Amino acid sequence: MKLPVVNHEDYFAKIGDDHKFPINKFGELANYLIQNKIVNKFHKPYACSFETLSYAHSENYISNIKNKTLNKEEVKKIGFPLVDSVIQRSLVATGGTVLASKLAIKYGISCNTAGGSHHANYDGGAGYCVFNDVAVASHYLINRGLANKILIVDLDVHQGNGNSEIFKDNRSVFTFSMHSKTNYPAKKSNSDLDVELEDNLEDDAYIKTLKHYLNQLNQENFDFVFYIAGVDVHFNDRLGKLKISDEGIKFRDELVVENFFSKRIPFCGVLGGGYNKDFNKLVELHSILHQSCAKCIGS
Repeated sequence: MKLPVVNHEDYFAKIGDDHKFPINKFGELANYLIQNKIVNKFHKPYACSFETLSYAHSENYISNIKNKTLNKEEVKKIGFPLVDSVIQRSLVATGGTVLASKLAIKYGISCNTAGGSHHANYDGGAGYCVFNDVAVASHYLINRGLANKILIVDLDVHQGNGNSEIFKDNRSVFTFSMHSKTNYPAKKSNSDLDVELEDNLEDDAYIKTLKHYLNQLNQENFDFVFYIAGVDVHFNDRLGKLKISDEGIKFRDELVVENFFSKRIPFCGVLGGGYNKDFNKLVELHSILHQSCAKCIGS
């Protein structure tokens, strides 16, 4: 069986050629996965419905995005222009993670080629995140009785503050964020488990820390896992403050995927952040998530 992977051409949006966010990475990642035979076809998502979005976001915020009536300060906080292609991208990428979560239930493991928009909270977006796809999908699974105790493993270099805020009073979702102590957001939220990392941390200490906390998490009874596999921990990332190598990211992803897949816990991997100075390297690093998941299926 080939790894089920969700992708859509609408993951690209017109944000301007000089924008800091590497929007072309989604299309190039899809090409890379096909060319390297990691997948042979993609599952195509639909735009997420208003009802499903409203599990994790206020109706007022959703309407302001869809109607392009969000005020300038709120648009600035998101960091993307509020144009049709950005709105469509946000809806389809969120629908992509919902679809990937259902595929994980069916096949045991799946990935999206986007997702991990973990700074968006109930009332607004931030940090290149319009809708919080993992939060929406988590609510979707719980509301339909497809999961009872969800774990979000967030290894993006930035804290998953949107997830921690959305689920702060929800005992059905456990939020774990291991991130750079001094990086964005300046004011951190409280996840169920936060691990703050010092600047310039390298592979050995990073992996040792991760193993320690995975062992703690293994004591819990989770029946679904979302993994936000941000590659902005890489030493050459423009927005990261850690010093993790290519090999360190590969070891990390294989460690996380194998840890949960071996326990037969449905597992859904999403992209998270990545702003490498080398665009081709960025695409390659993002593909490690999908390769790690495909390796589990093949074993």
